[in-house]
Amino acid sequence: MGGCISLDIPCDQALNQTCSCLFGDRNYIHMMKANLGALETAMQKLRESRDDLLTRVSIEEDKGLVRLAQVEGWLSRVASIDSQVSDLLKDKPTETKRLCVFRYCSTKCISSCEYGKKVSKKLKEVNELKSEGDFKDVAGKRRAAKVETKRIQTTVGLDSMVEKAWNSIMKPERRTLGIYGMGGVGKTTLLTHINNKLEKEVNGFDVVIWVVVSKDLQYKGIQDQILRRLRADQEWEGEREDGKASSIDDILGRKKFVLLLDDLWSAVDLNKIGVPRPTQENGSKIVFTTRKKEVCRHMRADDKLQIDCLPANEAWELFRSIVGEDTLKLHQDIPALAKQICEKCYGLPLALNVIGKAMSCKKDVHEWRHANKVLKTSSHEFPGMEEKILSVLKFSYDGLKDEKVKSCFLYCSLFPEDYEIKKEELIEYWISEGFIKGERDEDGSNNEGYDIIGSLVRAHLLMECDTKSFFQFGFIPAVKMHDVLREMALWIGKEEEKQCVKSGGKLCRIPEDINWSVLRRISLMSNQIEEISCCPECPNLSTLFLRDNKLEEGIPGKFFQFMPALVVLDLSRNRTLRELPEEICSLISLQYLNLSRTCISSLPVCLKGLRKLISLDLEFSRLKSIDGIGTSLPNLQVLKLYFSSVFIDARSIEVLQLLEHLKILTGNVKDALMLESIQRVERLASCVQCLWISEMSAEVLTLNTVALDGLRKLDIESSKISEIKIDWKSKEKEDLLCNSSPYFKHLSRIAIFGLEGPKELSWLLFAPNLKHLEVSISGSIEELINKEKGMSFRNVHPEMTVPFPKLESLDLSYLPGLKRICSSPPALPHLKNIIVKDCPNLPKAAMKFPRHE
Repeated sequence: MGGCISLDIPCDQALNQTCSCLFGDRNYIHMMKANLGALETAMQKLRESRDDLLTRVSIEEDKGLVRLAQVEGWLSRVASIDSQVSDLLKDKPTETKRLCVFRYCSTKCISSCEYGKKVSKKLKEVNELKSEGDFKDVAGKRRAAKVETKRIQTTVGLDSMVEKAWNSIMKPERRTLGIYGMGGVGKTTLLTHINNKLEKEVNGFDVVIWVVVSKDLQYKGIQDQILRRLRADQEWEGEREDGKASSIDDILGRKKFVLLLDDLWSAVDLNKIGVPRPTQENGSKIVFTTRKKEVCRHMRADDKLQIDCLPANEAWELFRSIVGEDTLKLHQDIPALAKQICEKCYGLPLALNVIGKAMSCKKDVHEWRHANKVLKTSSHEFPGMEEKILSVLKFSYDGLKDEKVKSCFLYCSLFPEDYEIKKEELIEYWISEGFIKGERDEDGSNNEGYDIIGSLVRAHLLMECDTKSFFQFGFIPAVKMHDVLREMALWIGKEEEKQCVKSGGKLCRIPEDINWSVLRRISLMSNQIEEISCCPECPNLSTLFLRDNKLEEGIPGKFFQFMPALVVLDLSRNRTLRELPEEICSLISLQYLNLSRTCISSLPVCLKGLRKLISLDLEFSRLKSIDGIGTSLPNLQVLKLYFSSVFIDARSIEVLQLLEHLKILTGNVKDALMLESIQRVERLASCVQCLWISEMSAEVLTLNTVALDGLRKLDIESSKISEIKIDWKSKEKEDLLCNSSPYFKHLSRIAIFGLEGPKELSWLLFAPNLKHLEVSISGSIEELINKEKGMSFRNVHPEMTVPFPKLESLDLSYLPGLKRICSSPPALPHLKNIIVKDCPNLPKAAMKFPRHE
């Protein structure tokens, strides 16, 4: 019968249920369509609430806090109900087609009634869940990691010492262990072994804290290092010493801890720091290193362990392994000369490494004889063991290939002890000082600078390390000096380079005993200087470091009046510095000016006096405009604006095009049309090394690999971009199209935060040298590399192989839609760090990356 309704009801119970659906208080069939619409709307609002909450959580977690359990539970319930609603809505077309009789009935009444009931129930759950998502606080203090592991250098003859130290620490009656010995003997290396062993061995300690004390003892610095390990919030930073001491005492008083103090030069007052005295009852331990045995007594060490220089046979084995057997066999006299030179190192591992490396490249026996004579003569000039070692180490410095390399090495001593110096930053100083030429590679790098750093590392005069930046995932290449080598450099630099270094202390004002008139370089960085009142006359001063101080009152104009030769001025990290005096125009020789991480919002009108300026760093400042820079600073080669308050607009592009010598630019853009305009000016676009795209709304964002061929770092934040495309066609040089590279050759860091729109990020295939990738808070992304798009790219570019071949760090966080990284997990042979957080639809199998054979 044409108008009849088919009801599959075998019994009266089903009939009653049907009547209830049709005529009961809750007509699920009649309300189905309205409830479905309401459910979709409510679910969208719930997702928006979730995304807003995730943004708040991410901001707090970037501060080191950890999300609250109630927040984690709510997000988990949202992820679950999101999946359930999605499954429910899949049947929407089928169920709505069945509706009839003005939507009061259905061709499948029982089925539709059950479906409508589920929709009504889910709508109620979604609304209830949304009402529960209003959190005043979203994160709290993070529980400190038990141990932070450290890189260990190759050691000789320390295994037995490690065992002795470990046995002492593990004895219940032993509470404090003092490790003493001369500089360069391996104390820090031994302490590093202990630190890492405490992570691997089962020992019952709650937290292991490493503190570098160094020569300029500051209780504040020690407290800050301890609190960074114990407290994730930053509230303690503004506290007085007694407040910090109380906080440390409160936290450590409830823990079984190990405190590792490296490089004590004098006893520290644990009560003043806030560290509870270890007892047999609390089970805590303190281990420290020092050059002075009497410090062990003053620190009331229960056990003392002396690290001696290596005995003759072990010293010789270490020395010959560094020099190399091939070199020793070049002439019959070389082995005997090598043994004599080895003896001049007194068994000190640092000296054996440094001198051994210096001799490994000497292939003529006459060079060996000369070296032996020099070391034999110079060692008699100094009466004490420490001074003798400095004179031995100076032999390696004297062997550096030219005077400029020596100056580059001595420049590193301007930084505080144990300071991690970013390689790029160091090279910029060297260029400005004239040690090396300012020539740049295609990506803006200075190859000569990196070559010098490499030669100093290979000579064991610098150590490579990786430093962490708060605003970057992964690590940044850096170097630092061994404290004994730094002493040597300070000793040499004071006489030969006229350097004055008072960095890393607790100075509140500039010392009065500085002889400004004769000095060439002065470092007052990493102090607590709040004001400047002097008016020095310094005709020879070329470098002045005032970075990382507290210049709250600004800088008086008279301070800069008599510095005609100053080429490097670093005022960075003076976070309360708001303005520069007009008299800065007196610095007619200035080539490098660093104002990053200051509150500078505008530049003085008189910038025209700085005609020789080639590098201006304003990153993380509050600068709002670059008007005037184009005409005032005609020789500018480096302009850094990343994360400042300047967003590139049409006016900015006009200003930047006036800088004819510009080679490095970091900046920010929020308008897609402006980015297009930048890329159309290839000379300007090729300078871009670091780009921050923020709050951009665009259907399509096109990135040109030819125009942006120098791009190293790309950030995309809080933007709505439906599609990101890669173009490799030159806008100006059509004849070069066949030679254009389809890749970002130098792009090594990409951070994507709060990007909505794209379902995949297959364009990442065009960054084959990517090392650090972070993707977070992006609800639309379902996969990183889409199989079909990847194949289409490879059809055009057959050389495009597996994705991410050089990736070292991967962070995937708050990606509710992420289902896969790519169709088949890629081999990631260099991957060191991986974070996967709140990706509920990403299978664990997707994170099992195969290794290269």
